[in-house]
Amino acid sequence: MAINLNVYLVTNGNGREAVEFYKEAFGAEVLAMQTFGEGPSSPDHPIPPEAKDWIMHASLQIGSSVLMLSDTLPGMPHTIGDNITVTVNTDTAEQAKDIFSKLEVGGKVNMPIQETFWSPAYGNVTDKFGVQFQISATPGQA
Repeated sequence: MAINLNVYLVTNGNGREAVEFYKEAFGAEVLAMQTFGEGPSSPDHPIPPEAKDWIMHASLQIGSSVLMLSDTLPGMPHTIGDNITVTVNTDTAEQAKDIFSKLEVGGKVNMPIQETFWSPAYGNVTDKFGVQFQISATPGQA
């Protein structure tokens, strides 16, 4: 089973500018970029019109690494210092759940691990050392 770690940056409405900045700075290739407006809508979490073009997820290939980023979900706080996380991508949902359960011991679950539209198992946890992790099963991509 493969595991892949990446850095994930969270910007505050200026994600598109950050993508262009890092693309130029590193000579990166933009692998993916999706806006909040392109994602599925939810009556529980409506996206304000001014945020429809904000970045929900982007990934850039930089050498053999991938830098990922998104804008803060509209209406959520954006705190400098809490805007960098480590992503853990696994081949299977079982492996993602196992890693998540170990990282949550003594830590804080920010989003329980669950099926999402992009992953069979995704969760966000801050471990006991204050490091925030996004755990995601990405079959065939870890």
